Amino acid sequence: MDLLIWIIIFSILGGVLSVIVASGFLLLPANARQYAVPHLISFAIGALLGASFLGLLPHAIEHEYSVDPHHLGLTLLLGLLSFFLLEKMVLWRHCHSHHGHEHIPELGDDHHGHQHQDPHKAAGTLILIGDGIHNFVDGVLIAAAFLTDVHLGIVTALAIAAHEIPQELGDFVILLHSGFSRRKALYFNMLSSLATVVGAVIAYFLLADLQQILPYILVVAASSFIYIAVADLIPGLHSKVELSETVQQISLIAAGVVFIYLAHSTLH
Repeated sequence: MDLLIWIIIFSILGGVLSVIVASGFLLLPANARQYAVPHLISFAIGALLGASFLGLLPHAIEHEYSVDPHHLGLTLLLGLLSFFLLEKMVLWRHCHSHHGHEHIPELGDDHHGHQHQDPHKAAGTLILIGDGIHNFVDGVLIAAAFLTDVHLGIVTALAIAAHEIPQELGDFVILLHSGFSRRKALYFNMLSSLATVVGAVIAYFLLADLQQILPYILVVAASSFIYIAVADLIPGLHSKVELSETVQQISLIAAGVVFIYLAHSTLH
């Protein structure tokens, strides 16, 4: 299959399909959503860390265009600090830290969406803008991974999809409580998710002749995944300190890592 087709298919998986799956969770009873989301987040943490340490970083180090490991280490460090600054500037904020420990409120129906308006209605618009930027970058990372190795591209897209589902569910809640109806929230979230495909296609054409910078982009992708997992997702898990909850969290994180490991080894 043509590489561009692979990239388009899996960028759709990482973006549009994640929105569709997340919207399906809105049909579940509130208590079912409250139970499912923290488990999804734990699994996503494992998938993100697994993709970073078992896929992206090893491929960056072993890339055909040999790069000084010290330069890659510096790139990883600068990437982590950059994502911290971007989040501080509310350009990269996706409320990951809220999904694991904050109550997901009841959702109104399509005909009464405006009854839940937030005084800060700009929050919904800000979420969409942030999502668009985030999804565009995800597309670039998926394309860069595919240009390095098809198997790495698939693993990267799977990790992105894993963390996008709980994130998109939280974004739906914010949009609905900012005054959007369910239909409009789905429409605008879907539109925002298409930025993944746009970013992937643009990156495919721009990076095809710039193979020498792919190791650095893979490291930036890893820094993005690590930052989201460690800075945004993991803190929310600490609100539940019961032994049974901790065991579940560790088990699901491990399951996410194993999922990426098996996907990577099986594809090879």
